[in-house]
Amino acid sequence: MPDVLPPLLLEEVTQPAADPFAVLNAMLSEFNIEQVGPANHVPLWLFARDPSGKVQGGVRGQTYWSWCTIDLLSVAEPYRRQGIGSRLLAKTEEIARARGCVGIRLDTTSFQAPDFYQRHGYTEFGRIEDYPPGHTRHWFMKRF
Repeated sequence: MPDVLPPLLLEEVTQPAADPFAVLNAMLSEFNIEQVGPANHVPLWLFARDPSGKVQGGVRGQTYWSWCTIDLLSVAEPYRRQGIGSRLLAKTEEIARARGCVGIRLDTTSFQAPDFYQRHGYTEFGRIEDYPPGHTRHWFMKRF
């Protein structure tokens, strides 16, 4: 018979004294490794800079479990509709392939770029209406 564990107290914290994410992430990582092996997590940063070196666009993502996740792709307003986003996306796909990924997943909202991703061969696999209110959150993926 398993030992009886003491009850847990649930505590809401808005400004923790220590890094609770690290503790929770370590717990989840340990479990995940037992199930599927190491994640082989590698951050992915890609910047588009103007001649002065100022960042005018970029991608923040990560690769793990043989997939790439794009967390953010953004281009500054003056550089939009000039193919910069397409170049960033193509380079991200190239990096993901070089890292052995089988595809990319990402999410965007209806007022951002769902049509952009569809034009680049991404398939919608989920959505939540009214998130944020009055808009739709879309999840996309592309297998290589």
